[in-house]
Amino acid sequence: MQLHTLPSVRSTGKRRLGQGHGSGRGKTGGRGTKGQKARNKIPIHFEGGAITLIKRLPFRRGKGRNRSYKNKPVVVNIKVLNLFPAQSTIDLVSLVEKKIVVKDEAMYYGVKILGDGELTVPLHVVLPTSLKAAKKIEKAGGSVGERPATIEKVQKKTREKKAK
Repeated sequence: MQLHTLPSVRSTGKRRLGQGHGSGRGKTGGRGTKGQKARNKIPIHFEGGAITLIKRLPFRRGKGRNRSYKNKPVVVNIKVLNLFPAQSTIDLVSLVEKKIVVKDEAMYYGVKILGDGELTVPLHVVLPTSLKAAKKIEKAGGSVGERPATIEKVQKKTREKKAK
């Protein structure tokens, strides 16, 4: 038997954790030598005494500082309303039934009618409209009513229609 003819035995033992001599990382335990980082716990965002990243960033100044975070309504153009029959009432429920708007979005953000396109059918609109859209609706022989009833009334209307 000769040493170079023996099969090599490669087995890694169980990894010793910790910072002591038995772990294979004795003395400094992987922390380098001296200094604040070697001695105690410091926060992740600590940068050695330099001004932290958060304090280096500027304040929210100038344009957009006082911007409103209010969500804008779902927009429906007037050309889409030609799908409805004459003299029908346009409200959230009717728009949801024709699948022009998604119910959840319409309830949450609201709906506004804008004046892009032409309207050929007289309709009664009870949703918020732009001035241009209101003029086109009245020109087509329709009318623009007040804002729609509260969400509770709209939900009640949908429940009544489901019951039928």
